[in-house]
Amino acid sequence: MTEKKNQGVDPKLLEILVCPVTRGPLEYDSKEQELISRQARLAYPIRDGIPIMLPDEARALED
Repeated sequence: MTEKKNQGVDPKLLEILVCPVTRGPLEYDSKEQELISRQARLAYPIRDGIPIMLPDEARALED
């Protein structure tokens, strides 16, 4: 079995993805492997290179 390398998020995909709650822009956090919505104060996880854009799966950002 080969291990997948962490390649991040395709920049073109990041351009079209928006927060499902606010429809606002997202920021990519490569360290945490998350897409951040500053407006909604949520962080959407990226699992196996796939952004999980479900509000129920997002974690709340702390102050």
